[in-house]
Amino acid sequence: MVRLGTGIGWRPEIADAVERMPGVDWVEAVAENVCPGHLPESLLRLRERGVTVVPHGVSLGLGGAERPDETRLTALAERAEALGSPLVTEHIAFVRAGGALTASPRLEAGHLLPVPRTRDALDVLCENVRIAQDALPVPLAVENIAALFSWPGEEMTEGQFLYELADRTGVRLLIDVANLHTNHVNRGEDPAKALAELPLEALAYVHVAGGFERDGVWHDSHAHPVPRPVLDILTDLASRVSPPGVLLERDENFPAPEELERELDTIREALATGGASRTAALPEPVRTAARAVPEAPAPVRERLALEQTALLSALVAGTPAPEGFDRVRLGVQARALAAKRADVVAKVAPELPVILGEGYRPAFLAYAQRHPMTDGYRRDALEFAGRLLAEGRPADAGARAELREWWQERSGPKPRSRRPGVRLARATRRVLLRH
Repeated sequence: MVRLGTGIGWRPEIADAVERMPGVDWVEAVAENVCPGHLPESLLRLRERGVTVVPHGVSLGLGGAERPDETRLTALAERAEALGSPLVTEHIAFVRAGGALTASPRLEAGHLLPVPRTRDALDVLCENVRIAQDALPVPLAVENIAALFSWPGEEMTEGQFLYELADRTGVRLLIDVANLHTNHVNRGEDPAKALAELPLEALAYVHVAGGFERDGVWHDSHAHPVPRPVLDILTDLASRVSPPGVLLERDENFPAPEELERELDTIREALATGGASRTAALPEPVRTAARAVPEAPAPVRERLALEQTALLSALVAGTPAPEGFDRVRLGVQARALAAKRADVVAKVAPELPVILGEGYRPAFLAYAQRHPMTDGYRRDALEFAGRLLAEGRPADAGARAELREWWQERSGPKPRSRRPGVRLARATRRVLLRH
């Protein structure tokens, strides 16, 4: 078992601060944001100093009804090798639905959605995890996710579900204590009970993050300070086992480096408090070998595919909520998905908010209500712009001409420049000249 220590999520916005931060033993990078052939200089410098870098995937969809995509698995393996990582991590979630198993259009959530805790879903997940394990050059760890809603008819608690998964596949677990708190608020699940049911000998490392509560719903934002209840769960975990690693996640609204350092110190204090109450001299648990994982029968995958497609369609395409779901919570999730989609499109295509100004967000949210995402965010940005142009928008002729030029640059066979900085500077200059 690799001892990682205390780490922080590496993001380009705080790369310089992370390099200067004392006491950082390791970092985690979003796998999809790293190109193996062009690693960021900051990550290269960290590696040269002996700082471990772990790629953290977000798009594999191991909990989906389909088997893992070979191209995505290859890409994740390439990143692990390029970074010299001792393991890779992903999520217990589904991120897309539809397609061949349902003979319906493919839908993308752009978000991590919960898997039903049923025997059928567990069978599919176990097979998908073993496929991924066989394709990766290093061990795999999978993370529990936060959720705004529950599936009807679930057959297991989260702890039982994770125990069965680890027992059957031998996969390691990345336990996010912030997600345990989220599920406590949103789904009434007891974090202490979940920890008691987990196979802690399978623990790879721990995530800690912040969020906020609004109207009785906890939002796992990764953009706020870590709250006391999350630190208390970390202390409880540390009283049961010595975590091989703990990592602070922050994805937006980055504070000053000094504040991040204080959060890391607070995390260390929570670990020390838990460790002081842990029973001393317990032998390291010995895990038995994983059992053979049978292939999930086709009818099981098809049944799960239909269930996930119906749910995702309700969230992103406005179809009726499947029977048994909390319609209010699904509405909250649908609005959160649309808002996240608008935010991410604005990041991958920063020229659009510049060209459209204050009209960007309402225009995109109106578009999202009628047009589910069927591919990645970059394709989504192109389709949004193309739809606006087809409808003769925006009303301002100058802005419309700029949007058309932007769209043509990216839709044609030979864009003038693929560098986002150049494209953004060009769009900004045109807007300033217009005013």
